[in-house]
Amino acid sequence: MATKEKQIVEPAVEAYAVARHVRVTPMKARRVVDLIRGKSATEAVSTLMFAPQAASEPVRKVLQSAMANARVKADQASAAFDERALVVSAAFVDEGPTMKRFRPRAQGRASRINKRTSHITVVVSQPEIAAARSRKGTR
Repeated sequence: MATKEKQIVEPAVEAYAVARHVRVTPMKARRVVDLIRGKSATEAVSTLMFAPQAASEPVRKVLQSAMANARVKADQASAAFDERALVVSAAFVDEGPTMKRFRPRAQGRASRINKRTSHITVVVSQPEIAAARSRKGTR
């Protein structure tokens, strides 16, 4: 009976960054965040540099902040750090508070304008593959 060693994927370094109250609608920001989810961090930055959407700039800044946070976290833990090995493990956009404004309309009426905001969160991690020891091999 052959046993296979299991490989456990544990993040060696994991860091995140959050930008709150960004004046971009969550729906538009989610389109941009979907472009980078699962990519390597350096590839995601270059993708966002040339993305035509206006929401790509705040998302890129949050991603670069998360990468810098990972670098600082690795330095504090005295862990090996390679920026090229960072992967965007999670990225999501939550809805922030909506600013309500009113606009004059015909016949003395007023209509409401919703100015939506977003909370952008990006998590980067440097995966480390560690082989788990099987119990049979320890005897």
